[in-house]
Amino acid sequence: MKTNTVSNWLFATMVATFGLSATGIALAQDVDGSTAVTIDGVTLNGEDYRRVTISSQTPLTITGSEPVMVECIRGERTQSSAHFGRNGVLNEREFAMAKTAWSYFEEFYQSDTGLVNAVGNFPSTTLWDTASYISALVAAYELCVIDKRELDRRASQLIKTLRNLPLYRGEAPNKVYNSATGAMVDYANKPGEIGMSANDIGRLLVWLKILKERHPHLANSVDNVPMRWNFCNLVGEEGRMFGSFAKSNGETRYVQEGRLGYEEYAAKGFALWGFDMGRAMAPQPLEYATIYDVRVPYDGRDPRVFRSQNYVLTEGYILDGLEMGWDLPDDGSNDGMVASNGWRAEFAQRIYLVQQRRFEQTGIITARSEHQVEGSPYFVYDSIFAGGYAWNTLDPTGEYQPDRAAVSAKAAVGLWALWDTDYTDLLFETVADLSQPDRGFYEGLYENGNGFIPLQTANNNGVILAALLYKVQGPILQHVNQNTQVWDTAFIGTDIRDNKCHPNRMVEEVPCCACANRNTIPPVIPVEEFLYCRPLVGSTEVAATDCSTKEHNLDLPKVRQVLPSSCSISASKP
Repeated sequence: MKTNTVSNWLFATMVATFGLSATGIALAQDVDGSTAVTIDGVTLNGEDYRRVTISSQTPLTITGSEPVMVECIRGERTQSSAHFGRNGVLNEREFAMAKTAWSYFEEFYQSDTGLVNAVGNFPSTTLWDTASYISALVAAYELCVIDKRELDRRASQLIKTLRNLPLYRGEAPNKVYNSATGAMVDYANKPGEIGMSANDIGRLLVWLKILKERHPHLANSVDNVPMRWNFCNLVGEEGRMFGSFAKSNGETRYVQEGRLGYEEYAAKGFALWGFDMGRAMAPQPLEYATIYDVRVPYDGRDPRVFRSQNYVLTEGYILDGLEMGWDLPDDGSNDGMVASNGWRAEFAQRIYLVQQRRFEQTGIITARSEHQVEGSPYFVYDSIFAGGYAWNTLDPTGEYQPDRAAVSAKAAVGLWALWDTDYTDLLFETVADLSQPDRGFYEGLYENGNGFIPLQTANNNGVILAALLYKVQGPILQHVNQNTQVWDTAFIGTDIRDNKCHPNRMVEEVPCCACANRNTIPPVIPVEEFLYCRPLVGSTEVAATDCSTKEHNLDLPKVRQVLPSSCSISASKP
């Protein structure tokens, strides 16, 4: 008699084939020409047996499906508590979408630098697009598209490149880099320094913060990236953001950067690292345009005076929702059902609702954002409102480009993740299969019936991966890393931090104020403006919850004023 231990896969197949539940060892035996398999510790049809033998006079053939893969578990953050929009694990179709989106970052990856091309085969990238790559990297790991070895390999190489990038005039990153070499270039990918983008830097800071919060083993390396940068010309004294560009004579001009929607999102990136961004995070100056009975907020600065267009776009609001849950930067509660930066949630609700209303009134499927297009003008701002007009599609020169209006894939999937409605189901179906399996998702589908935009980009695929991750986990930034941070402790006691205008969290200013003379700071947006989200009045800014596409018509909350338990007496009145 010859006895062998049956391999694990064969044992599992037999259990599945014969409907057995077994905890013991399986032995294959060849007895007098008859094949037999004996299994110890078996439950068969609900009855427990010490041993079961399966025998046959003919060769015993056992077939089964592929072995069941071990469930992907990424620790405590795999499944979050409830959050705005869609909640739950990815189904097979959604997981296939995640793999398709990640394929872009495999196809257009630059192995020498660890960077990824912003648009297809063109070896160029910006910090905004690099942040979208980090977004894809974090999401692909959490969704089990890649393993930790691949995450660490790619993250380490990328951080090394970011740590050693040549800086514009020695201050901070240039607007554009050659993704194959890491050299500073212009938009035509020719060598040159062209300036700094505060918006792009702000988005990168959001994702560097997410990376070190979710993966503390990378935090030390991540902190060394912005430690090199000089923020003195990027952040003003009042908390404004400033970008720069190189003039034809070689001089640098610094200009205020950002408009409502994007400005507050990018400012949160700086605030997450300790910068005071009060002015940039406030919505004022603020105006409203009524479109399909929705009061759509837009930036009140006149483009004719300030030389910067006030595009109203979807992306800034959905990025804030997907990545930070419309929370304030210092909100560490990780509560997915309360937006502590309440007016951002309220405005996002309107940005979504006006696009749904347009579809209901006109039949035009609408999910608008800026996007790439094939051929001239190469890029458009597909606006909900801009320059005084609704549904205004403009190129970077301000030229009207109505034939380039499209259903943006990233906007459609982002809206689908954040709003669980019949309309976002339609948006999802519009773009869910608009892809090439080994190159990622196309930019979008033209509104005029001219088919899809035949381009794939890092930003589009990175946002789609973030949206899929949001469905599973809720807001992607989770404040969980309680370790000491190099960013906070490096160069303490020297003038290096001051010379680079880095925040100093290790020094605390203690105000000396009489409680009887305390100032009352009004909210940045009155509670009367919360039409679709229920306002929550707290000690600082108004938060928001219970957001809906219908006006809530609830009584406004009233603050109950009480006397303090003690009140100090000012020095002038002993």
